[in-house]
Amino acid sequence: MLCNSVRELRARFRLTQQELADRVGVTRQTIGLIEKGDYAPSITLTLKISYVFGVPVEEIFRLKGER
Repeated sequence: MLCNSVRELRARFRLTQQELADRVGVTRQTIGLIEKGDYAPSITLTLKISYVFGVPVEEIFRLKGER
């Protein structure tokens, strides 16, 4: 199962869901769904999120149990 650390990174960078959504060009609701694991973002959106946080994609999305 895929899990993500978008919420952790967003908190670390002190961004609201709306601010992150504005930076990557989606709605606040989309960010909320990603954080809950109810929506799998496209490769393009995943790259945009990793660019905003300055981290590799692998740090954001990983298989459950990996660290």
